[in-house]
Amino acid sequence: MSNEKSETGCCPKFDPTPWDGKTFEWQNKSFIKDKVFTLFYMPINFGSVITKLNKKIEKAGAKVPDWLCLSDHTSKWNMDLLLAVDKAIPDAENVQLSGKFYSKVYEGDFKDTGKWGKDFEDGLKASGMEMKKMYMWYTTCPKCAKHYCKNYVVLVAQI
Repeated sequence: MSNEKSETGCCPKFDPTPWDGKTFEWQNKSFIKDKVFTLFYMPINFGSVITKLNKKIEKAGAKVPDWLCLSDHTSKWNMDLLLAVDKAIPDAENVQLSGKFYSKVYEGDFKDTGKWGKDFEDGLKASGMEMKKMYMWYTTCPKCAKHYCKNYVVLVAQI
C-alpha cells in the first residue's frame, strides 16, 4: 500500500500509540474511494479492491501515509473504502475529509467488533463528544495479523 517494504512483504507492523485515544483535525486530507461488496458486513472482495487501488497509486508515484485505510460500512451489502494518499490519483475517485476526529485502538478477534463499537460510542458520550460518522481501520490483513500476533482495529469518529 505504499512504496515502503515491511517484514512480511505486505502490511507493516502497526504502532497503536499515535492512534489510541487521540483527537485530531484533518483539513482536506486526501483519500481515494472505492466500494467493497459485503455479505452481512463481511467483506468479500476486499483484497481485489485494495490491489486495484494500489496499482493506481503506484502508477501515479504516490504513497499511502500511515497505511491508513478507512472502512465505512454503509449497509450489510456494501463497504466504502477510503485509502489515504499523498496526492490526487488519476482515474480514481478522489475525496477529502475535513474536521475533528477521535480514534481508539482495539485488539482481538473480529467477533468482538460489536463490543468495540459499543465501547467506542459509550466512551464518546461519556466524554461529551457527539459522533457524526464512524469509520473502521483494519490495520493489517489476516495473514499479517497472525504474523505479528496482534489484530489491531482502529475506530475513527468524526466528531
